[in-house]
Amino acid sequence: MFENQPKGLYALALANTGERFGYYTMLAIFVLFLQSNFGWGEGLAGTVYATFLMLVYFLPIVGGAVADKIGFGRCVTFGIIVMFIGYLLLAIPAGAGAAAITIMSLALVLISMGTSLFKGNLQVMVGKLYDAPEYANQRDAGFSIFYMAINIGALFAPTAATKLHAWAMTALNASEASAYHYAFGVACLSLVVSIAIYYGFRWTFAQVDNTANKAKKANDEKAVEAHVETPEEKADTHSRLVALFLVFAVVIFFWMAFHQNGLTLTYFARDFTQTTATGLVGMLFDVTNLLGVIVMVYALFAIFQSKTTKGQIISGVVILACAAFLGYKFFDSADQTVNVDVPLYQQFNPCFVVMLTPVSMALFGWLASKKKEPSAPRKIGLGMLVAGIGYVIMIAASIGLSYHASYVADDPQRVSPLWLVSTYLVLTFAELLLSPMGISFVSKVAPQKYQGVMMGCWFGATAIGNFLVQIPAYLWNNVPLTAVWGVLVALCLASFVFIFSVMKKLEKVA
Repeated sequence: MFENQPKGLYALALANTGERFGYYTMLAIFVLFLQSNFGWGEGLAGTVYATFLMLVYFLPIVGGAVADKIGFGRCVTFGIIVMFIGYLLLAIPAGAGAAAITIMSLALVLISMGTSLFKGNLQVMVGKLYDAPEYANQRDAGFSIFYMAINIGALFAPTAATKLHAWAMTALNASEASAYHYAFGVACLSLVVSIAIYYGFRWTFAQVDNTANKAKKANDEKAVEAHVETPEEKADTHSRLVALFLVFAVVIFFWMAFHQNGLTLTYFARDFTQTTATGLVGMLFDVTNLLGVIVMVYALFAIFQSKTTKGQIISGVVILACAAFLGYKFFDSADQTVNVDVPLYQQFNPCFVVMLTPVSMALFGWLASKKKEPSAPRKIGLGMLVAGIGYVIMIAASIGLSYHASYVADDPQRVSPLWLVSTYLVLTFAELLLSPMGISFVSKVAPQKYQGVMMGCWFGATAIGNFLVQIPAYLWNNVPLTAVWGVLVALCLASFVFIFSVMKKLEKVA
């Protein structure tokens, strides 16, 4: 899994891990903060949430265009600085008046602008690592590892947000609303770690940082300007751009469905799922238990991949140690009741990403050895189908529930948390099929002179999808829950049919 990868991958991936930890810590509680601090309803909170997500993913188009002019590395640095200022403003407990709304709005704009300079350009640099012939066939695997690193940061974010919020309320006597600001402040610290990793290990990826190679970049630009495209080259560029925009059209509806995890799925967790759990279900909400399972999965793969008996023995010992730890935790807490805090549901998606990445890589590696691996566009299409199945689960979970949030905390009719956990598992399968493969597809197919802009367009499509996230929020409490999820199922299935209808155009350039 980790063999034959460029050294720069790990430095760039870890730099992104630090930044994503802060981002997802903030995102895990953002909607809850809006409702608690400002008293906003589901619809208005959903609009602010969706607009913020739209900006986060739309502005990388601008960031990509800027990077094509001044360099990817320089944009990454500027992006971290701007994000730091934004998170610092968000951490200020300014109350609930007009001034507080203004400060929060400015913070969100700065975070969005900083992300636009950081996120897409970092991924372009990752893609450039695989332009070298010795790494060309490792591109999809590399982006899977990179994507996994993102989710390592996201895995611990919900627990960090929940613990910091609770600590501020108990230790500092902060109100429920103002306590959220302390959780926002941790994002500032995560960015310090991110920039330290980026500059500490910059030597591993200096060859793809066009800020560090200005002279070469200038010469390359002159060569591009001097070159006149042949009709064949123009046709190839056109085919590549058409294929990319067809994929972007599908991506819109995936992210509209997927990012319900921070909105309607959060509302469902708050209003309709059990607020306590025991036994194995309760263990799911302790991030240390999830980490133990992840380590076991990786140790199991290490047994099969290790080339020495010593390595296999060490892996076996790790598995036994994790099993002993989880067994102890189970018997120690079997009779204990665990409070299921709503933000903790946000840890399941990154947990499943980290856990399932080696599984997916092993599966597709095996299929590749049999020459049966699906192309990147087919994986994207299958991802849409799987996402639709995820919301079929939610339809099943919602049968018989009132669509008004009328349940109280101890209402026995609240459904099991396992419904939501199952949905997050299926949506993660979809994400692993679509997101890292989509980014890899863009980095491979985008014409050289449009690489920054096309990666930005990938995030632009994501932005539109994130803006559409709010639509189900306005349906909330107004139509049956099954209808809310049914809309998402229909959109996912329609996207699945569409992408397979244009598959020949996509695979022609893949």
